[in-house]
Amino acid sequence: MSHSNTNNKPTKVMSLYNRVSRLPFGNKIFSIMVSRMAPYFSTVKPIISELNVNRCVCQIKKRKAVHNHIQTVHVIAICNGLEMAMGVMAEASIPHHLRWIPKGMSVDYTAKAGSDITCVAEVKPEQWVAGDMLVPVTAYDTDGVVVVQGTIKLWISEKPSKH
Repeated sequence: MSHSNTNNKPTKVMSLYNRVSRLPFGNKIFSIMVSRMAPYFSTVKPIISELNVNRCVCQIKKRKAVHNHIQTVHVIAICNGLEMAMGVMAEASIPHHLRWIPKGMSVDYTAKAGSDITCVAEVKPEQWVAGDMLVPVTAYDTDGVVVVQGTIKLWISEKPSKH
């Protein structure tokens, strides 16, 4: 039996995004709402620019608050963006009978991040099964150069049945 969300009603996060993103400045409003649920994300002021089941794209502006000592975007700021993209994607995508929690993150720094950054988290529908799940995450500069790539490991488990 398939539990894919494509056949079920959207998750709460996907429903919220579908409603709010239609409004003027909707992606910014949605991103602020997510950052209020997980306040640490607000430190990089990420904006969710695209959200679909199994894919999320998040933007981080290059600004002084996220610079490192060489005035490029600090890799930890990028990791925050990647984690936000992954978390929103997971909340928008996970089948209703499952839950998730992050277990780890492994990233490689592949180029200097000297511009605004686009963070992408994307999985395949068949990955949503109990056990370890590796979510590929990639950050790009404005020229499309990969500046950080890696995986975020999630633990996927069945929700306890309600009696």
